[in-house]
Amino acid sequence: MATVKVKRPKLHWYEHLYLPAILKGLIITLKHAMESLRGKAQGGKSLATSGLGVTMQYPEQKWDDQLPDYYRGVPALVTDEQKRERCVSCQLCEFICPPKAITITPGEIQSEDPWAKVEKAPQKFDIDMIRCIYCGMCEEVCPEQAIFLRQDYAMTGTTRGEMVNDKKRLYEIGGIREGLVNKWNELK
Repeated sequence: MATVKVKRPKLHWYEHLYLPAILKGLIITLKHAMESLRGKAQGGKSLATSGLGVTMQYPEQKWDDQLPDYYRGVPALVTDEQKRERCVSCQLCEFICPPKAITITPGEIQSEDPWAKVEKAPQKFDIDMIRCIYCGMCEEVCPEQAIFLRQDYAMTGTTRGEMVNDKKRLYEIGGIREGLVNKWNELK
């Protein structure tokens, strides 16, 4: 294998100083500040801000109108048309989760259920929203399309315990889905 030597470019004496780089950054910042003072800031009209610039006044204004279709938000579990759990405790989402935010304890379906011999259901399903990075890998790997990422971005709580969504809360958030859930397929 050939060795390639890369020559460093020769710097002028003023390029060795930090001051020109700092001044360049200040000029860009002042340019953006002047545009916002004149009301010509990029995105200012679409956000309908109350003050100068493009700062959104969060509790009064929401991002709901500006969210793209492909936005990944809070993960949720869904039930099918007969209100059965779609999740079959395969634990693929737990294994693929990079920050290990998902915890699943597999369980059996009650014996009187007609699907008891065919499928299983999670006994416990928790998602720690403090650890979740909204990557969407759990949604992509789910063979039953039981978990998907909604377009909610305001997941808040005052304690760590409130930020852990259990199975009941995940089904409340997700609701009932008919047909396919995949974002690249149309709902049927």
